[in-house]
Amino acid sequence: MLKENLMMLRRIKGYSQEELAERIGISRQAYAKWETGATVPDIEKCSLLADVYGVSLDSLVKPHEAEGVGAIPPAPKGKSIWGAVTVSDRGQIVIPKEARDRYGITGGSRLIILGDEEGIALLPAETFENNMKKAMAFAGLEPGT
Repeated sequence: MLKENLMMLRRIKGYSQEELAERIGISRQAYAKWETGATVPDIEKCSLLADVYGVSLDSLVKPHEAEGVGAIPPAPKGKSIWGAVTVSDRGQIVIPKEARDRYGITGGSRLIILGDEEGIALLPAETFENNMKKAMAFAGLEPGT
């Protein structure tokens, strides 16, 4: 788990083991041992690694897997990856329980579907509506005008 996350994140960020070791004040050999699982960094070094990689300490040390994909890297701070869902013939998906719990999504919840060239995102309707009201007020516009 930790060793896999360290290896994936280092490769994604394009660092060499030597560059990373220098950033956190250790030898390249010490870092290499973490990636092989021969040794484990102390909590202080884990915290430095999490900062360098832009992930939470918790996500750095936990395994991450997505259904149908296998091991995936930890999500950046403030982001989440819950895995893949399958779309039914009617266009329906089942939102993973962890995501429903985190955002308070229950039966009958209203969601806004947002999208760009890369994909779609779901946002609780109340959050979207409140943000739109704030944006309209900031722009000096009244809702509905």
